[in-house]
Amino acid sequence: MPTHIGSTDAPTQRSSWRCRQGRRTTFVACASDWKRPFLNRCFPDRELQFLPQDLETHHSQSEWRQRIFSCEHCDIFVWGPSLPRSLETVVNERKIPVWFVEDGFLRSSRPSASRSYPLSLTIDGRAPYFDCHQETDLELLLKTYDFDADTELLERARVGIGQLLRAGVSKYNSVPQRTAEEAYGDKTCKRILVIGQVEDDASIRRGCLTAITNNDLVRMAASEQPHAQIFYKPHPDVLSRVRSVKSDPAEVSHLCQIVSEHLPLAEALRTVDHVYTITSLAGFEALLRGIPVTTAGSPFYAGWGLTDERQENPRRGRTLSLEALFAAAYLLYPRYFDPETGEETSFEATVAMIKRQLSAPEALVLSRPAWRPWGSYGVLGWRHLLTALIAPAIRHTGNDRDIEDFRADPIRFFRGLSDPRLRLIGRILYPFG
Repeated sequence: MPTHIGSTDAPTQRSSWRCRQGRRTTFVACASDWKRPFLNRCFPDRELQFLPQDLETHHSQSEWRQRIFSCEHCDIFVWGPSLPRSLETVVNERKIPVWFVEDGFLRSSRPSASRSYPLSLTIDGRAPYFDCHQETDLELLLKTYDFDADTELLERARVGIGQLLRAGVSKYNSVPQRTAEEAYGDKTCKRILVIGQVEDDASIRRGCLTAITNNDLVRMAASEQPHAQIFYKPHPDVLSRVRSVKSDPAEVSHLCQIVSEHLPLAEALRTVDHVYTITSLAGFEALLRGIPVTTAGSPFYAGWGLTDERQENPRRGRTLSLEALFAAAYLLYPRYFDPETGEETSFEATVAMIKRQLSAPEALVLSRPAWRPWGSYGVLGWRHLLTALIAPAIRHTGNDRDIEDFRADPIRFFRGLSDPRLRLIGRILYPFG
């Protein structure tokens, strides 16, 4: 990890990553190809140069390093938890600013991030916001900002929380197909919801001081809440096998009721009395709804007097109001963008847009790739015929969201899977594109 930072010492200087004079050259590392048009639209004041995804083994690695080294004024965007090792030397020698870019806390009108442009981004000059092992711009903001003096900001936060809750908007969104009552059954006693995550995800690896699994979390909840109903909601990508399983939900099925059907988070939380999570943003969204939250890891919203923590972070300890925490995380720290034009917008406008789209579900349907006489789908587009043959297997092993994503773009569907065996099958079926 490089020791320099891209941000200024003042966390309130919210536009420090912006270019002030002319177009600045920015090298972008670890960004998927499909994100490139969106990033170019969002940063018209920058000349973005996208580094190869496989830079560590790429034959032109030395060429890219030299290109960065020879650039007099440049910086680097990294989409992911860390700077590629092959760039660390040149970055540290030249003191090149590095910005860690991640999806923001309002991500999509759809129930997943699959091929949809993010509605917001976080851009941090120290580390990704979920990294509890070092101070981030967000943590510094939470530690030092004088929220009590900014009454206008706190009022905006109070109104924003109400807007979010009334709209039923979350990081990911979808039109409810079932109610909490239908998914959970009758409520007979205190209800605990355990939020599962993808255990090999960077938000877990970097968000925990001590490793913990989803099954450990279920066991903790069952031990601490012996007379409660325990509901365990595994991550949708784990249930659909898009991401590999590290701890099998079946091993703790005797301790809980496993919720396998999809529920929008707002609906999943509606009848819940307590939430257990490792680092999921769902914990913060539960706090917004007045639900007590136990965190087994050290997410950005823990350590400020609002959560029950199992891993204390010694750098934190300041007591903040819910409005102050919301103001930092949703109003000051992220940047909101129109997904079509790339123009910067606001939290309020983004919530209103998601609400409009949820009220018109047809707007959320992904368009399918056009049939062309040549290209990635072969001569006369013959590989489109594979969709009907493969779809039943996708439905058998996955869920309705997988079917939607596969039919919308079979090539990108396979390229986005975490299982290398499935990606290999995709390469055999769709070798181009």
